Amino acid sequence: MTTTMLFLIALVSTAIWYEVSRETMKPSKEINNYKLITLLSAGILLAVPLTVSLFQNLPFY
Repeated sequence: MTTTMLFLIALVSTAIWYEVSRETMKPSKEINNYKLITLLSAGILLAVPLTVSLFQNLPFY
């Protein structure tokens, strides 16, 4: 993947995880479980290519 693509994925992933943290800070009666599960799923799916790219670029001796 190109650096620009990874940068955009990182920005979107950061925004999603920020929204996850905001949702979990709400009182338990106000938490929208559907929204939380959707955000968590999207965050995990975007974290995978970032993690794979990181490990591909690390020099292993």
